[in-house]
Amino acid sequence: MYRLPRRFAPSVYGLIQAAVTTGVATAIATHQVMGLSSDFLMAWFGSWGLSWLTMLPIVIAIAPLVQRAVLALVPAE
Repeated sequence: MYRLPRRFAPSVYGLIQAAVTTGVATAIATHQVMGLSSDFLMAWFGSWGLSWLTMLPIVIAIAPLVQRAVLALVPAE
């Protein structure tokens, strides 16, 4: 099995985090607007794709700042 080098971990984390977060949020928003109609999956997938492409660079850029903020707020054991 091929594995990426550890230096890519923050980018992989951002990719997965953005995919999950935008997937859930757009599914909820799409359902609120159109219910579970026959076009739901296509509408959700289009919204999710645009949201994911928008949020991915933001998540990757801001992740180090969030990590530093969390470390500053949570005391070391």
